[in-house]
Amino acid sequence: MQEQLVTIDVNDGVADVRLNRPEKYNALSQPMFKAIIDAGEQLREDNSVRAVVLSGNGRGFCAGLDMDSFAKMGEREKAQAHDGVDQGGTQSLLDTDGRVENFAQRPALVWKYLPVPVIAALHGVAYGGGAQIALGADIRIAAPELKMSVMEIKWGLVPDMSITQTLRDLLPLDVAKQLTFTGQVLSGHEAQQLGLITQIAQDPHAAAMDMAREIAGKSPDAIRAAKQLFETAWHADAQTGLELEAELQAGLIGTANQREAIAANFAKRAPEFSNPE
Repeated sequence: MQEQLVTIDVNDGVADVRLNRPEKYNALSQPMFKAIIDAGEQLREDNSVRAVVLSGNGRGFCAGLDMDSFAKMGEREKAQAHDGVDQGGTQSLLDTDGRVENFAQRPALVWKYLPVPVIAALHGVAYGGGAQIALGADIRIAAPELKMSVMEIKWGLVPDMSITQTLRDLLPLDVAKQLTFTGQVLSGHEAQQLGLITQIAQDPHAAAMDMAREIAGKSPDAIRAAKQLFETAWHADAQTGLELEAELQAGLIGTANQREAIAANFAKRAPEFSNPE
């Protein structure tokens, strides 16, 4: 039986999601792309999940593209384009399935699309596509010895896994260009100084799980609304942002979970929130 390429373990509202191709530093083959997308979309439909921790098994988070795998995939796609015959039924990286993003961009964007916070726990390496997947998380906690790089230039490529929608939230344009043009490898501390990493921890997975449990103890309605607010309004005009603040707040006031937050605080007890519908 083939081992799962991505594992999901949900306990007390926290989903522990792990890339699980450790013998390859969780490098991104076509099946790995699909497994990551499937995991994110599965969690998106699970209303019991209140926070997600995304990490990688083995010696690193993700080493980026599995170049051997994608060289073979490219050969199949060229042959299919030439003779019109399906060369194995794999999905093209450029397929959009009617969405804005294509198949290659979805493993990073799927985490932004989740209605709950996603915390990436990074160790070892986060190179190329691995770095871009990490950028799709809301928060990144890294080991100090992490090696992180927008590495596509090494292969004569541009980063194309939704980096235009993620890196802009974190870096000035000139710094983003510098990292992309040079492929510079950053340590965890260097990445934190630039703003790519939120927090440094000797055990990033344990720190991420602690943060996720703290988030899971807050009102899930308010947490989801807060993520929606920032994802929608961060690059929007003032009217859009201000109107959304008011709309989301009005939708929270007086709800069962909001009343429970107040009651628990006054009673100095742990709240008991209901899952969103």
